Amino acid sequence: MKNKNELNYKDLKMTCNPDIFHFDTTEELEPIQEGIGQDRGIKALEFGLQVDVKGYNLYIEGPSGVGKTMYTKNYLDSISSKKKVPNDWCYIYNFQNPNEPIAVSLPAGQGKEFKESMEGFIKEVKKDIKKTFNADDFEKEKALIKKEFEEKREVVLTKLNEDSQKHGFQVKSAQNGIYMMPVVEGKVIQEEEFDKLDEEIKKQYEEKSVIVQQQIMDAISVIKQIERQSDKKVSEWQSNVALLTVNAHINYIKSKYKRNKKITQFLNDVKQDVLKNVSYFLEEDKAPNPQQMQQGPAQRKQDPCLNYRVNLFIDNSDREGCPVVMDSNYSFQNLFGKLEYENYYGALKTDHTMLKSGLMQQANGGYIIFQAKDLLSNAACYEALKKALRIKELGIENVADQRSSVTLISLKPEPIPLNLKVILIGNSNIYQTLLAMDSDFRKLFKIKVEFEESAEITNENVNKLAQIIHGFCEHEGLPQLDRDAMARLVEYASKLAGSHSKISTRFDDLIQVVGEAATWAKISRSKIVTRKFIDKALSERIERVKK
Repeated sequence: MKNKNELNYKDLKMTCNPDIFHFDTTEELEPIQEGIGQDRGIKALEFGLQVDVKGYNLYIEGPSGVGKTMYTKNYLDSISSKKKVPNDWCYIYNFQNPNEPIAVSLPAGQGKEFKESMEGFIKEVKKDIKKTFNADDFEKEKALIKKEFEEKREVVLTKLNEDSQKHGFQVKSAQNGIYMMPVVEGKVIQEEEFDKLDEEIKKQYEEKSVIVQQQIMDAISVIKQIERQSDKKVSEWQSNVALLTVNAHINYIKSKYKRNKKITQFLNDVKQDVLKNVSYFLEEDKAPNPQQMQQGPAQRKQDPCLNYRVNLFIDNSDREGCPVVMDSNYSFQNLFGKLEYENYYGALKTDHTMLKSGLMQQANGGYIIFQAKDLLSNAACYEALKKALRIKELGIENVADQRSSVTLISLKPEPIPLNLKVILIGNSNIYQTLLAMDSDFRKLFKIKVEFEESAEITNENVNKLAQIIHGFCEHEGLPQLDRDAMARLVEYASKLAGSHSKISTRFDDLIQVVGEAATWAKISRSKIVTRKFIDKALSERIERVKK
């Protein structure tokens, strides 16, 4: 009599009926991107992504090869297209604090427009200022102001000469100063003749020379003041003439961004700076004189227009929906941005246009996916990520090369507000370790999503598996499976799961078998992967690892 607990040998192996599939080959199927048997995990993922509260970032846990990353990325891609496109971000020059560039937020697409507007402004204002000041009217007015200065200077020199003659001296103006010469018996004498005079007479002249020297110093002071007034008058007149030209361009740009206070202030500063540097624009194309050629880079006048440029830091003009970012480069600068330098006459130089965005800035307003193992291998990156999530803003910290002896003067750009969902993907061990040893982790990653390594054997699940296999074969250009081969693969998936009623969701293992079976099919010149090729792949795997 058979024991009721006794197993038949057939019960030791799960057998899949090929009739469960409604296709001849997987070629007939449509590929899918969703997971199998991950309803609980998917529900947690969808909920976590909807929670718009600080600290509700996600940790997706599960064994390697179950499709965590693939499903998460595909799901985010599907929902991101329906989300709002985040704003553009630009950095502009800070005229009050040049080492602290200003961050400006603009609706998607307007950042590029603002950058182009300022590039157009720089070209047009240079051209129009030169055109304005090359006119005859300007030269005539400038000559009148200079003539007025010369007349006042002559009055001062004439009075100086009259005063000096009372003390027996005559003064003479030269290019490099004012000189005094003694007058003896109505005749100006030279130094050699003066030396031949009687000592008593020489002494009298020397005593009087002190008075004349003071008169000369007073006259020079007055002349310099007149010169400053003349230069100021020319500069003010230039500014008033240039103001009409600059206003036409500035007011046009202002009208486009009148609701943005930062841009309005920036444009006001640009206008004042142009008016302050009118002389530079007029002399820009002139060949430098020998003295200018000998000057070092620090002494040379920098083009003021360099400060009018816009750094389009984040450009979302071509984006549809919000960003979903995933990358394999976990270097600090690639994640958090950097400040570049250029060699300028042997010195390292930088400015606000050399600020470059990282993945975190590019993902802002959307989602970013990290592999926990790779992120944690760079402690600086993990700490910087937690800091950004805590304070909800992103700055750029230039990490200096410890091997370099050069001290770099860095910029401190204004931080950008952070609105981002971070998804960490890893296994259970990493999750439990972080939970036990990192108090910040519990506060910042409040949603745990678990992906299972097996699923129930149902018609729906095995047919989904067939669709996944179809997608893999299509992507890799491999021959597709017939229904017998697919049934054999389900049996192998059941063996991996260690249960008659379940199949493994570790797709990496299953895909490896399919890839090897497809190779055997190609060797045999078969256009279809049949059951015998699946068996061949499995037996050869055993043969390869035999001791």
